[in-house]
Amino acid sequence: MEPEISRRFEGKKYMWDGALYAGEAEARAKADSYMKGGFETRLVGHEGGHVVYTRRVVTAAVTAEGQLK
Repeated sequence: MEPEISRRFEGKKYMWDGALYAGEAEARAKADSYMKGGFETRLVGHEGGHVVYTRRVVTAAVTAEGQLK
């Protein structure tokens, strides 16, 4: 069975990164790379493997005119 696409942890929505990791070390390494990119991460055990959920708060958006909003 596929993991849930999104999950809430502590009231915050996280999205699954789409990969299934065989070992915790592999999943943790991927989560660490996401954290270096500014994401919050959560590791979850899933059917003998692991999945990584991520989230990042958007602080600015670019409008169609190319302006920061």
